Amino acid sequence: MSFQIAIDGPAGAGKSTIAKRVAKIKEFIYVDTGAMYRAMGYYLMKQNVGPYDEAAIEEHCVNADITIAYENGEQVVFLNGENVNGVIRTEAVGNMASATSKNPKVRERLTALQKELARTNNVVMDGRDIGTCVLPFADVKIYLTASSAVRAKRRYDELTAKGVACDLAQIEEDIIKRDHQDMNREVAPLKQAEDAHLVDSSYMTIEEVVDTILKLCEK
Repeated sequence: MSFQIAIDGPAGAGKSTIAKRVAKIKEFIYVDTGAMYRAMGYYLMKQNVGPYDEAAIEEHCVNADITIAYENGEQVVFLNGENVNGVIRTEAVGNMASATSKNPKVRERLTALQKELARTNNVVMDGRDIGTCVLPFADVKIYLTASSAVRAKRRYDELTAKGVACDLAQIEEDIIKRDHQDMNREVAPLKQAEDAHLVDSSYMTIEEVVDTILKLCEK
């Protein structure tokens, strides 16, 4: 039997950072669901499908086989057997993924692929609807959050460290808007699963959050 850890939460809560650390310590596969949506976006672009052509998106998305594996300690995303790590991080692919991820058929296809991955491997998966939709029977469910002010400050620090000029108030406003969208979307809205453990990382270090999750796994 595989062991499944589901981590959900709003944008900027540190889900992927925490999930990667937990996966490394547990020697589980970290399933980057965002990368899978990017791979789908890339596939649809290659088929010359427009981002808002719902009929074409639904027709083509069922032919994309996307999975994640580890090679030499690095996460590799495979699209129909091809390593697409080098091509899915562009702005164009990100925009395509954002537009097409709203399509119910795309979500249905990727949810099925994610479930299959979790059925055959020990996984840590993070996203918006993992504990509620993708892995409803996960062994451990975490709802990781932090205040909008803390999340905005983290993002601000991250951007300024890269030399990007930005406005803290605007970042927080965008985060609040994103939360509202995620929590009120029709398909698989962001919400805490009834059996999920709430972890508020506002005043915790990364190590403290990881330690909290590892202790919950031991229970």
